[in-house]
Amino acid sequence: MMKASFKARYEPEKAAAAATVSVKAGDFKLRASLTDATVVNGPSLNGLAIAVEKPGFFIVDYNVPKKDVRFQFMNSVRVAEKPLNLTYIHSKGDGRTILDGALVIDSGNKVSANHVLGTGNTKLKYTYVHGWLTTFEPSYDLGKNAWDFAVTRKFYGDDVLRATYQTSAKNLGLEWSRSSKQNGSFKIIASVNLAEERKIPKLCAETTWEFEM
Repeated sequence: MMKASFKARYEPEKAAAAATVSVKAGDFKLRASLTDATVVNGPSLNGLAIAVEKPGFFIVDYNVPKKDVRFQFMNSVRVAEKPLNLTYIHSKGDGRTILDGALVIDSGNKVSANHVLGTGNTKLKYTYVHGWLTTFEPSYDLGKNAWDFAVTRKFYGDDVLRATYQTSAKNLGLEWSRSSKQNGSFKIIASVNLAEERKIPKLCAETTWEFEM
């Protein structure tokens, strides 16, 4: 089975587009993604990436113009009868390695951590789902010594409203999204920096269409 998706992003200053095509081959998935850089000023390989994935086990991404390979390995173990999901990501180009772990306590509680090896960049996050409709996500960045907060609320099945606040940058964001297999998905994002003297909101819209062939 082949699946394809097309995403368009609109901002006051610019517009961008991206497309992804994936093919399932047994236990593996082959994927190619393109950005609008591949067709600007004529067809090119700029913005082209290909990937091989075995869901739940590994992903190998190859960025064609940068000649960069990224490896991602996933595994799950049990700690005190609770599932601990582990992810190892290594980018060959910049030599960066990321370790990510998420401990699922129960259906409404999860603790996760993200660390970049060789740096002080470590983030801790707690996720709490209340009544299956509202999700609270406080997170703490040890490198910046700062808290971030996010609250997500589902409405009418397909609508999701998400509010975020980054204390270090004083960025306040609001996002409304709707997902539908029949009519596609869209997202409207508004953000404002409370530290700026002129607090002018920045607006952005995204739309995504998915197809099966």
